[in-house]
Amino acid sequence: MHEVGDLVRADAIVIGAGVIGSSVALELARGGRDVVVVDKGPGAGAGSTSASSSIIRYSYSTRDAILTAWEAAQMWFDWEAHLGAVDPDGMARFIECGNLILRTTGYDGTAITPWWDEFDIPYEDLDAATLAARFPMLDVGKYYPPKRLDDPAFADDAVGELTALYSPRCGFIDDPMLSAKNLAYAARLHGARFAFRCEVVSVERDSVGVTGVTLASGDSLVAPVVVNVGGPHSRIINEMAGVTDDMAIGHRALRQEVFTAPAPVGLRLEDGAPFVSDLDVGQYFRPQIGGTLLLGGSEPECDELHWVDDPDSNSDYPTVEVWETAMMRLARRVPEFGVPSQPTGLAALYDASDDWVPIYDRSSLHGFFMACGTSGNQFKNAPIAGQYMREIIDATMGGHDHDAQPVQFHGAYTGQMIDLGAFSRRREKAVTSGTVMG
Repeated sequence: MHEVGDLVRADAIVIGAGVIGSSVALELARGGRDVVVVDKGPGAGAGSTSASSSIIRYSYSTRDAILTAWEAAQMWFDWEAHLGAVDPDGMARFIECGNLILRTTGYDGTAITPWWDEFDIPYEDLDAATLAARFPMLDVGKYYPPKRLDDPAFADDAVGELTALYSPRCGFIDDPMLSAKNLAYAARLHGARFAFRCEVVSVERDSVGVTGVTLASGDSLVAPVVVNVGGPHSRIINEMAGVTDDMAIGHRALRQEVFTAPAPVGLRLEDGAPFVSDLDVGQYFRPQIGGTLLLGGSEPECDELHWVDDPDSNSDYPTVEVWETAMMRLARRVPEFGVPSQPTGLAALYDASDDWVPIYDRSSLHGFFMACGTSGNQFKNAPIAGQYMREIIDATMGGHDHDAQPVQFHGAYTGQMIDLGAFSRRREKAVTSGTVMG
């Protein structure tokens, strides 16, 4: 569907065709609903999804978040089976490279390994000597806390040695935008319709609940279910719907910069290099196809967070100061790294929640649902997030009070129950890392 005419009727409207919005569309269409997806961008996954680091890992802070990531990983491992189709335009691929999690002050992994044991998530516990032997390209010194480049203590000597956890079944998706396109393709096979370059300007309601949306073109879409998966724009859409007053957890757009740089020998994908979660210096980095590294920050306390009120005002261009800090932090951890002469990267937006845990929930407006606050760490959970939203929507529209009795989701792989109340808009703030690590 490329154009929207007056009063298009559907069973459900999904706002946003990123990787999570397209997953929601697929699952609702699989469930028998007539779905219309609208997105102000030019295609599926063209927004913040396209800038995702697309990492697959299980190092979250809470039981339900870890289970969610492990269950979702099984879907990425067999992507064709999850989609039920092969996209003729190509299929996204899971690239396994393992995740090395450096243990440091306030982030030592002891809270998560009991859950990894319970759910049979494989890992190794590496002492300092083993870490240095296995990954000789890394300086295993402890430099905590992370510091700004202009801090005189930035170049101080290490104050000890790090240990680490190694999680081998981790990796990344080679083309995040293509993964959203794959989901949209599968959704279309089940009858979902997609309309791009369509901006929602109003959420409509009556005395019972939501009735649809109005677009900037003046066209109206009518449906008893509207799902806000607007990414960095989702807070604005929730405000349009008038549903923010009963939300205990807020969310807003946060500007983040990611960079690419040449990978030294030992940190290339062909070398068997892992992606590294390094809260000791305040960043993560992972190998990429083609001999480069992708680097992103982990929001250490010393770095100013750049909140964005108008997502459309964001510049895609990175800043030299953030780039220089990222390069020098990497050089501290990887002594053989040669700092490039100029920045290569981009600046995109997270829709960050107050506790870095997503909101997958109903709202105070009957029929209006939200999958937002995804905090830069939910790409990996997109396949299962669509299933979560379908179960919440089915239950709520069938008369169940999800607020009073949260829906329990049965994990197909682990057989474990996942409490979807853990992702409620009305939850108490979760105790997490307080960063993109979740």
